[in-house]
Amino acid sequence: MSLDRVVVVGTSGSGKSTLARELAQRLDSPHVELDAIHWLPGWVEKDPEKFRLGVRDAVAGDRWVVDGNYARVRDLVWPRATAILWLDYRFPIVFWRALLRTVSRVVRREVVHGNRESLRVAFLSRYGIPWWVVRTHRKRHREFSALFAGSRWGDVPVTVLRSPRDAERFLVELPATDMARRAAVAVTDAGT
Repeated sequence: MSLDRVVVVGTSGSGKSTLARELAQRLDSPHVELDAIHWLPGWVEKDPEKFRLGVRDAVAGDRWVVDGNYARVRDLVWPRATAILWLDYRFPIVFWRALLRTVSRVVRREVVHGNRESLRVAFLSRYGIPWWVVRTHRKRHREFSALFAGSRWGDVPVTVLRSPRDAERFLVELPATDMARRAAVAVTDAGT
């Protein structure tokens, strides 16, 4: 499996951005966070066409690690991917992670994509991440199960990581796989 262009998907709160950031660093590839392209200040969604153009430009290169679940740009990202990592974690793990992350961001007043989460939005709005996880976890599992069972994405290898431990193991095993392949390619390229 080539890790030249990797897509990391999974329900909100599963750790897509964290894994993608670490993977991109280890592979010396650009990290593309679709949320960062999608959201404007005030939690305003970018115009759909401008979002698509931003994503198209971000995945134009030969190497990248993308994280995000946006179906509206899947046709731009997935056909170029050489691997897909699906974080298919159980609901309690994802919900707990989302809850801790949200509380941490609210308490620390962390700015994310030019926006700041608030207690009101996080816990009293149906758009707060913990409630979003409750509403979408099962739906996202069914959606990805169907997508990966279909023939359209059959050529792109999909690795299903069912727990944070699986993700850690994937990263630990990475140097023996892709890093060695990249080193061999670099030596071959230097000789030509």
